[in-house]
Amino acid sequence: MLTLCGAPALSDFRINKLQNQIQTIHPGVNRISAFYVHFVDVDSDLSTQQMAVLQKLLEYGPKSSVEDKGLSSEEVIAQSGPSGSFLAVVVPRAGTISPWSSKATDIAHNAGLVDVKRIERGVAYVIDGGVPPGTVIPQLHDRMVEQVLPGLQAASVLFERNEPRPAKEVDVLGCGRAALVLANTELGLALAEDEIDYLAESFTELQRNPVDIELMMFAQANSEHCRHKIFNASWTIDGEDKVSFFVQND
Repeated sequence: MLTLCGAPALSDFRINKLQNQIQTIHPGVNRISAFYVHFVDVDSDLSTQQMAVLQKLLEYGPKSSVEDKGLSSEEVIAQSGPSGSFLAVVVPRAGTISPWSSKATDIAHNAGLVDVKRIERGVAYVIDGGVPPGTVIPQLHDRMVEQVLPGLQAASVLFERNEPRPAKEVDVLGCGRAALVLANTELGLALAEDEIDYLAESFTELQRNPVDIELMMFAQANSEHCRHKIFNASWTIDGEDKVSFFVQND
C-alpha cells in the first residue's frame, strides 16, 4: 500500500467551525489541521515514471497555511503525538468502496497506471491541545459511512480481502424468537421488535430456519436510500385506514 498526503481537506471556515464545536467540549484545543491522504493498492512496485504520473493525478486543491510556512502535510502529520497532539485518520468504512475511489481508480487506469488496483481517500486530522481522542473523534466522522483509524498504516484494512464464508443458519425452529434477538445483536441488523416478531412467525410457519444472508437482506430492504426505515406511515385505501410499517423514503 502506498500512502500519499495531499491538499487541505477543509476550508479555513470549516476548520474554524469544527474547532469551535470541539472547544465547547474541550477548550484546550488550540489548532486543528486536516489533510487529504491517498491510499493506493498496487499489484507491483510502480516505476519512477508511474509514480510521477500518480503524484500528478493526486495534486489538487489549495495550499494550506502550514504549507505557506514551509511545512508539508506529511511533516505536520509526522509531528503529531509527542507535543500533545494526536492523529485521527477518517476513511470510508472497511468493506465499502467510496464513489471517489471508483472515479479516481478509473482515471488512474485511463492514465496507463494498470498496476494500480484501487485508490482510496481519507482525511488525516491533527488536533493540538492534549485532549482525550475518544471525546473528540465523534465530531470528526459520520459513523454510518466512515470509521476512524489511529494511524496511516492502519488504512491497509481498506484493501483486505476475505474469503466468502458459508451461510449460517439461525435456529428459529429450535430456539424461537431468542435466536433472532441474538442474531440481531451479533450481525448488527438493527431490527425493530415488530420485525423480529414478524420473522419469528414467518419462519415458524415455513418450518425452516433463516440463514444470516436472508436476515441481512431483510434488514436492509427498507433502508436502501434513507437512514430511517420505520416510521409507521398511515394510508387510507377505499375509505379504509391501513398502517404500513415499512415505507421507504427516497
